[in-house]
Amino acid sequence: MRILFTGGSGKAGRHVVPYLVAQGHTVTNLDLTPLGHPGVNDLKADITDSGQVFNALTMYAGMDEMKPGNGVQGYDAVVHFAAIPRILITPDNETFRINTIGTYNVIEAALKLGIRKIVFASSETTYGICFSDGPRQPEYLPVDEAHPTVPEDSYAMSKVCNEATARSFQLRSGADIYGLRINNVIEPHEYGELFPDFLENPAQRLRNFFAYIDARDLGQIVDRCLKTDGLGYQIFNASNDDHSVNLTTPELIERYYASVPVRGEMGEHETFYSNRKAREVLGFRQEHPWRRYLSDPRA
Repeated sequence: MRILFTGGSGKAGRHVVPYLVAQGHTVTNLDLTPLGHPGVNDLKADITDSGQVFNALTMYAGMDEMKPGNGVQGYDAVVHFAAIPRILITPDNETFRINTIGTYNVIEAALKLGIRKIVFASSETTYGICFSDGPRQPEYLPVDEAHPTVPEDSYAMSKVCNEATARSFQLRSGADIYGLRINNVIEPHEYGELFPDFLENPAQRLRNFFAYIDARDLGQIVDRCLKTDGLGYQIFNASNDDHSVNLTTPELIERYYASVPVRGEMGEHETFYSNRKAREVLGFRQEHPWRRYLSDPRA
């Protein structure tokens, strides 16, 4: 597929884009900062400018595309990751403005140009736990896509708004638009840097539901979205299968979630941030559990 990927230079994108290239896709990275990955064309553009987005989708991606003399090729899909990635980077209103207007512009342009597959990044923060003012418990475990999304902060508000925007565009167009509520993204080098402290001090993972998503496994989820057609509007949690700490599910429930209802039986190490829908509907199978990268999980 010929894919326009927005935000490919960010923490998640710089691993997802190479994964997609390895699957045989042709990727153009639209970002304010170049990625510089071999075989990927970088295009600098501001997603809050509708004209720039439309123009980016209707121009050559690189010099090589001029050689056949067939004119500008169309894109088969858009993957939209570009955003202010969390609170406390820009003022709250600017975070909300960039994330919501940017998403509107990207989806609008893609659909008006006839692109029928859009995958966009939503967030675990939509559930209202990550950036809450003080402790907040989920309404039930495991947290699945039906869990209420009532956040307090501007970043998560923008993501909830983006989901509503995507759903409205999908209803009118009939295209496939899939949103990924991405959990805490972990890059390969971060297992050695971060996980020993996670294991030593597990409470720091409470706001992330003790979950994580390996950046390369996120690439697989995006690829599975691109290859799975006909679902209309869908939301998928994006996480790995297990906890990011070395405590069992019963131990974590007893210590941190004693008053939270548990729906159904859970495995000994099953994530509280349910990825069952991604596994059952998309065929996702994790390839990078954290235990593979630490020689002594209890160290």
